[in-house]
Amino acid sequence: MRNHQALTERDEAFIRRQIESGRYEDREAVIQAGLRMLEEFEDAQEQWLEEVIPARHAELQRDPSRAVSLEAARARFKQRHNADMAKTK
Repeated sequence: MRNHQALTERDEAFIRRQIESGRYEDREAVIQAGLRMLEEFEDAQEQWLEEVIPARHAELQRDPSRAVSLEAARARFKQRHNADMAKTK
């Protein structure tokens, strides 16, 4: 069963660029690649939510001294963000 969805002009232009670059043979190949990437992302997110987060929570319950304050976490993220922004300049 095939469904046809109308895409925005921006999406259609992206598909054309991918085909023109030679990376993909046709429109369907571009869409299939995008769906595979989305599926991989969703699977990784599900694993993170179902496995990683509960394991970290259990770890913190066993040893609360490993916890990081909100302020320290924000500082780490800000430092990482600033370093990433400096790389793009």
